[in-house]
Amino acid sequence: MSSIRQEKVATLIKQELSIIFQREASMHFEGLFITVTLVRMSPDLGVAKVYLSFMAVKDTEAALKVVKKERNWTRHHLASVIGKQVRRIPELQFYIDDSLDYYDAVEKALKE
Repeated sequence: MSSIRQEKVATLIKQELSIIFQREASMHFEGLFITVTLVRMSPDLGVAKVYLSFMAVKDTEAALKVVKKERNWTRHHLASVIGKQVRRIPELQFYIDDSLDYYDAVEKALKE
């Protein structure tokens, strides 16, 4: 169970990362269409687990590697945007959001 502060910081990071991925996709992320689906904060607000979804990508693992390669730049850019609103910029950990795949598998199983 997360605190209200964790949820507020997670929402702020989700919004700002979405904007960063949208604006900087061609320069830093090889033109990938990246959607931030969920952000979970650690209790001390030091780590942000960011779940991403990629549109029109066959190899999501390769796309995730591109995002992880730019992790430091992304964190620095995020710091320039939200630096006045949070005390500490969290470390960013990126994961693939597979909830849509799970939903499709459940849907397929129910139909059979």
